Amino acid sequence: MDKKEESIYIIGAGISGLIAAQVLESKGYTPIVIEASSGVGGRVKTDIVDGYQLDRGFQVLLDGYPKAKQYLDYDALQLQSFLPGAQIFKNGKSQTIGDPLRSLKLLLPTLKSSVGTFADKVKILKLNNTLQKQSVEDCFREPASPAGRSKKTTLEYLQEKGFSHEIITDFFKPFFSGIFLEPHLDTSSAMFEFVYKMFGEGMATLPKAGIEAIPQQLKDKLTQTTFRFDSKVKQVDSNLVTLENGEALNADYIIVATEASDLIPNMRGQDIPWKSCDTLYFTIPKMKDRKPLIGLVSDEGAHINNIFNHSVLETEQLGSEDLLSVTVVKQHDVSVEALVAIVTSELSTYCGIKNAKFLKHYRISKALPKLDTLRYDCAPSETQIKENVFLAGDYLLNGSLNAAMISGERAAQGALEKLGHIIETEV
Repeated sequence: MDKKEESIYIIGAGISGLIAAQVLESKGYTPIVIEASSGVGGRVKTDIVDGYQLDRGFQVLLDGYPKAKQYLDYDALQLQSFLPGAQIFKNGKSQTIGDPLRSLKLLLPTLKSSVGTFADKVKILKLNNTLQKQSVEDCFREPASPAGRSKKTTLEYLQEKGFSHEIITDFFKPFFSGIFLEPHLDTSSAMFEFVYKMFGEGMATLPKAGIEAIPQQLKDKLTQTTFRFDSKVKQVDSNLVTLENGEALNADYIIVATEASDLIPNMRGQDIPWKSCDTLYFTIPKMKDRKPLIGLVSDEGAHINNIFNHSVLETEQLGSEDLLSVTVVKQHDVSVEALVAIVTSELSTYCGIKNAKFLKHYRISKALPKLDTLRYDCAPSETQIKENVFLAGDYLLNGSLNAAMISGERAAQGALEKLGHIIETEV
């Protein structure tokens, strides 16, 4: 059969689906992407509200991600970089710590900071050096935990490295809780090593147009792919995609680049557990001390995990006041109104930020997949779930944009292998 006659459907226009389409296009195929919403991006979205640029959830691109380097044009995204450090709020006071080797302006504040001991700061430099020599694949190949788990937790890992209780509580917990979306550092140390290595090798960044500029750029690179938006899929069989409106689409190959448990009959009941969080946006009077640093609230019992003043970065949409995002990782059962009141009070008490005006709340119920087993990569054949059906999504590997890209690539390669192509990977 001629390549142009092969009908290859991709379900979902998130990062994984867009990468899968790009890989298929590179081999001459013309995939069709079916998306339930009105645009691309999946969980990677940006809204414009009252002239302000709001990402749906506080998200950053770590520019050290290997697959992001491969698939994205960083210059075209006009990436804006955060400083490699954090402003830590505790007991109504704030201190700054960071990596002076990458930003000299952080040297004096870090030396003056009482966050952690001098020995902790030496251990951080040592950990940086160790992980820079380690491959990303090796981050996921550490020995098993003596407790019998496949991996030790991040908290166990930090304790074994000899870090003090103070620096774990004041820095590591609030910083990585905001990344892992869980407050106790129960996430596997494999993920900690990978993320820490990525922070050490690059910068946390945001595109000038917001996080959704990433999937938009991936879409714009596709020249032979057809998109069908506002088309919700009801069921996927070996050679058939059935839409909610009853339309049946015959398919030679199908890549499900979204949660598959509700779509594929033999996967029903195998729902993916998800981590959730809240992101709230406020406008505040322009701040005097404006540095691109993530703020961490380390006071025990606080709802706020981290804050960031987006107005310190260049953005395409710029309001008249500063824009502050607040992330709440702590699980709660209060109403949106009550949460806004709690957060507004905590901004004043812990961070000294007064006169915050509430702008928008996002409840991110599916922020990150909750995974017991983490992997960096997989073979293309491992994405195959039925004869002509393949899966893609970060939940197959680990919760990261890098993993989403790898899984999309591998699913497309799995389909290409079935089509007779010889695929060479490092897996």
